[in-house]
Amino acid sequence: MNRRDFLQPRRLARTAGQILSVLDEAPASTASEDRPEPALLRMSRRAMATTFEVILPYATPQALEIAEAALDEIDRLEDQLTVYHDHSEISQLNHRAAGAPVAVEQRLFDLLVHAARITVETDGAFDITAGALTKAWGFYRRAGRVPTDEELADALGRTGTRHVALDAEAHTVRYHRTGLEINLGSIGKGYALDRVAELLQSEWGLQSGVVHGGHSSVYAIGSEPGGERGWAVGIRHPSQPERRIGTVRLRDRALGTSAATFQHLEYNGRKLGIFSTRGPDGPPAERRVPP
Repeated sequence: MNRRDFLQPRRLARTAGQILSVLDEAPASTASEDRPEPALLRMSRRAMATTFEVILPYATPQALEIAEAALDEIDRLEDQLTVYHDHSEISQLNHRAAGAPVAVEQRLFDLLVHAARITVETDGAFDITAGALTKAWGFYRRAGRVPTDEELADALGRTGTRHVALDAEAHTVRYHRTGLEINLGSIGKGYALDRVAELLQSEWGLQSGVVHGGHSSVYAIGSEPGGERGWAVGIRHPSQPERRIGTVRLRDRALGTSAATFQHLEYNGRKLGIFSTRGPDGPPAERRVPP
């Protein structure tokens, strides 16, 4: 599926502007002729190399404070998870963990454990230690290239969750392979949305709203105003953006989509790309589409 999926609330407050290009295309079945269309407010901010938006019913109390709290949390998590800032916890982990165990924050440790579990469940198809491969293929700086066989072999030798030791008692991480790099481009953005939803519900008591990152990852809280079935989310065709291939309703649930539509390179008439489902920043880091 496309990395660009789209929300479909039917109308925004005029002062808020249009959230996404397809908001006015909601199917008639999602609207009721005997109730007014909901007015929505949104606030956005650039983070993790994309745009995050908080969408709230117009009458939400403390809407501005809620949206700012959500976006501030995104900024805080980016500062922890990014591989593009040397001071981030992940960058420091990549720099130091091959030499000695490195203690990390509890929630970050839990995320690494969760990612390692997914690696096992997918027989290695998902692996957050693919940082060296991301760089070899040029996706780290959005400059795709085809690596030589030697470069690819070298990067593969520095990839693999099996080379990472996670100490649950000490909350430490140790790399058993020099040059191994964790890149959370496949899970960090979705993790950030989960954390934001948790914050908004537990600390602000929010009962209705949507947070999305770059349109490819979305978390819906409760239902849109006047409804009980959740929020309508449309999904566009990966190669024909004018087409919608489906609509789902989310209520206290998240959805992520991914494709090589936007992050790829052309080589000998073939499209080469890397899939990622939820990325914290920059290019995706996980599954290669072979020639």
